[in-house]
Amino acid sequence: MQTRFLALLLVLPALIVIVLFFIVPLFASILGAFEVGDSFGLGNFSKSFDLYSRDMIFTVVIVSISTVLIGLLSIAIGGYLTLGENPRSVAILRWLYRWPMFIPFIVVGQVLRTFLAKNGLMNNILVSLGILTPLQTTGFLDWRGIVIAFVWKQTPFVTLLVAGAMASLDRSTIEAARNLGASRLRILIEIVVPQISGTLLVGLILSFVTMMSVLSVPLMINAQSPTMLTADIAFRINAHGDYGVANALGVISLLLTAGVALIYLRQTMKDRL
Repeated sequence: MQTRFLALLLVLPALIVIVLFFIVPLFASILGAFEVGDSFGLGNFSKSFDLYSRDMIFTVVIVSISTVLIGLLSIAIGGYLTLGENPRSVAILRWLYRWPMFIPFIVVGQVLRTFLAKNGLMNNILVSLGILTPLQTTGFLDWRGIVIAFVWKQTPFVTLLVAGAMASLDRSTIEAARNLGASRLRILIEIVVPQISGTLLVGLILSFVTMMSVLSVPLMINAQSPTMLTADIAFRINAHGDYGVANALGVISLLLTAGVALIYLRQTMKDRL
């Protein structure tokens, strides 16, 4: 009994933080989404779909494209770290790919805003190299910039999981495939990736949920319509003080991520069984 009481005391601060800063705001947001004046109804959701249906589609498409690209790049980087035959290149790549993971999204948005602009660093370098002329430069401060920011920021996180899972595989199957003349690409696709698919799926789902919640990147990079739901939520609160529609948009975002979270839970339960 005393041991249980001490264990409860140890976890009590964490439980209080979770309840106050996560559970209570969640239920308050869900309740506020259905409040229409002095009554309850679906008016906020109807208004949300009327005003921001394009942004909902835009958000899902942008995050989905980013997730696919993150998966492909993480497999490529993790595969080279596992199967690469040049120790120096492997060491350099292992040292370089992790850096974006330690940079906050707000810094990523600001850095890429100056890098991808029409007169930004990327185009200035291309002009100085003679690849482009000043009239040929194009800015990427639109949906492409958001995708670039998400992929650059989240790829190291997924790669870290994927590379760790690849490193823990039994090397005998890989060496046997090599002895039979299989190329590194075929080994990666047909032998390595199927064995780490669960880890890859978890990393991609966590990245999907993270990207759905990012505000700074769409605000800094894409100042036009359509935009992501997080920017719409901030706009409804800051410009109109409309917490009802903002809460409704938050609930819609929650439902979109919940569908992906169900895949994660299903995969977790399958692994345990």
